[in-house]
Amino acid sequence: MPSGPTVAEVLRTGIQRETESQKLYTDLGRMVTDPQAKYVFTKLFREEKRHQEILEGFLAGGIRPGMLKPDDVLDYHIAEHLNQPDVKPEMSLPDIFLLAANREKMSNEFYLGLAAAYPSGQPKRLLLKLASQELGHKQKMETLYADVAFPQTDGG
Repeated sequence: MPSGPTVAEVLRTGIQRETESQKLYTDLGRMVTDPQAKYVFTKLFREEKRHQEILEGFLAGGIRPGMLKPDDVLDYHIAEHLNQPDVKPEMSLPDIFLLAANREKMSNEFYLGLAAAYPSGQPKRLLLKLASQELGHKQKMETLYADVAFPQTDGG
């Protein structure tokens, strides 16, 4: 009897997370008025959509060399990454960026955990690339957070 989620279940969870991220960034983009923040959330939405498409291809067997079988059982400790706080209209801009940064951190950890189960090869490289992109998203959110939480003053 399997003791953990299968590869297919993990990939479906990843697809769901990417879809949730798309919705989050669409919602946050509507909440903010700063043009730079709106642009960043639109860009993040597009990148998360691309991640969804990559995972869907992965699930459909589009990546073959070194591929784990969809019914292989793995333990990625995904439960640690599923709960997110609710987005509230009254959230401050710094809190919005912190929420998004935390989401990206969890996505980075998710892909690193998934990559750790693979031997060297195309699937592992793909998952590590996704992890790196999520870390880049986190950095963007932290930069926006710093810009609004600690605005530059005339005094330096």
